Amino acid sequence: MSFWEILVIAVSLSMDAFAVSITLGLSVKKPKIIEILIPGLYFGFFQALMPLAGFFAGTYFARSIQFLDHWVAFILLGLIGGKMIKDSFSRGEEQPQEDSLRFIKMLLLALATSIDALAVGITFAFFTINIFTAVLITGLTTFCISTAGVRVGNIFGTRFKSKAEFTGGAVLVLLGLKILVEHLLVAGG
Repeated sequence: MSFWEILVIAVSLSMDAFAVSITLGLSVKKPKIIEILIPGLYFGFFQALMPLAGFFAGTYFARSIQFLDHWVAFILLGLIGGKMIKDSFSRGEEQPQEDSLRFIKMLLLALATSIDALAVGITFAFFTINIFTAVLITGLTTFCISTAGVRVGNIFGTRFKSKAEFTGGAVLVLLGLKILVEHLLVAGG
């Protein structure tokens, strides 16, 4: 898997964190630097940790299901991307809340937004990839996008939340389709 493919995956995975960061930005009238960095640190850390855990789990099971790896990648990325696309159409608006950056809330948000990264990590096990480079790229990308999301939310509100989720979901679905098509064309099924 190339650097650019990993970067596209990282950006796509960070769209959930970006959307949540926008809503966190709404909850702070004039954010201090630390209030901008906290979501990025939580989300970036968990978006790096989960693919690593998924990779090791996938590596453990990879030999058993290697003949299905392209289908597993296609299904997992399709489900994750499909859920992101579906969520982008939800009309529920989150209200700004006090204490939005508390430890427990941030921990739960970081876990919730990184579950898809666990599944992507499983798919990484089926490819020739330096997992440490991949998780570093994913973590740093999510950190940057999340910190930007807090600022965007503070300035623009929720106007871009659904577009970001939709775009991220579409990219994951297309990437899963690309993996499936490439494998079926190269391996002949």
